[in-house]
Amino acid sequence: MFRWFRGLFSNDLAIDLGTSNTRIFAKGQSIITNEPTVVAVSRDHTGARKVSAVGRAAKEMVGRTPTGIEAIRPMRNGVIADFESVSAMLRFFIKSASGNRGFSAPRIIICVPGGVTEVEKRAVREAVSTAGAREVFLIEEPMAAAIGANLPITEPSGNMIVDVGGGRTEVAVISLSGTVFSNSVRVGGEKMDEAIIQYVKRRYSLLLGEQTAEEVKKRLGSASPSGQLEEMEIKGRDVVGGVPKSVVLNSDEVREALAETVSLIVEAVRFSLERTPPELAADIVDRGIVLAGGGALLKNLDVLLREETGLPVMVCDDPMCAAVRGSGLALDKLDLLEEIAVA
Repeated sequence: MFRWFRGLFSNDLAIDLGTSNTRIFAKGQSIITNEPTVVAVSRDHTGARKVSAVGRAAKEMVGRTPTGIEAIRPMRNGVIADFESVSAMLRFFIKSASGNRGFSAPRIIICVPGGVTEVEKRAVREAVSTAGAREVFLIEEPMAAAIGANLPITEPSGNMIVDVGGGRTEVAVISLSGTVFSNSVRVGGEKMDEAIIQYVKRRYSLLLGEQTAEEVKKRLGSASPSGQLEEMEIKGRDVVGGVPKSVVLNSDEVREALAETVSLIVEAVRFSLERTPPELAADIVDRGIVLAGGGALLKNLDVLLREETGLPVMVCDDPMCAAVRGSGLALDKLDLLEEIAVA
């Protein structure tokens, strides 16, 4: 009775703790937080760390901080790289999300990569508990994305989801509320940004910042030719002379820069299809492959996968928020949550 009474006044939350962005879904509402997974840390005269900013405010500092302040990404490839910073960031986001709407600590569902290790699971649980959670449930990100994409995961049929995140791409075949096969490669949006930085450095002797590379990817990036050549002026530092410099980059060059990274995603999908049981493979032929995650927005990625696999490929609605939306839906379905939660 007391447990039910406390739950009535708590602010249950679902969190997608991503390498690039952290999103929070509040029970009974919708997505209320969508911020970059970035923390700005300063050190005092004793060397003690202090969090100066989180989220969007911290991302604006990337590449622009003075001595004594560092803007860091505390998540790497979907897992915690800096426990202290992640805890501080989550504490800030949870407090902002909860506001004054509840009297008890929230129950929290949080996404983790498929095949996450026991050490990584423990780190996530501890970070969320330290940030103020009353109870913590873990859901594998491909499962959450499949729910958010409205796939019939509880039915005895094959559903393939490809979640292209910031730090990794996860491919999963789901049936009867369980993962039949999953595959994960440490390739995602951030690897694409790095590929653009290295390409421009190699071809033009120009060093780009992370945010410029991300903007290039969004505006000019594509997985296959689109038939229209687009251009963009980019600015950075000349590697040889050390002075500011600008060049004009076109969409063909960006596609060339991304080719190796995109091919790794395609291979991960092909490998997963080869390992899928025949009956479920037959379902996927009919239902197709669903893309989720921010990387699914890369122009023509669905077209390339369709050409390489011969299967229907669709991008789900609002792919960037599919995982947090799916986790949020699980807040209202406790029987489903018990089936899909990671032990």
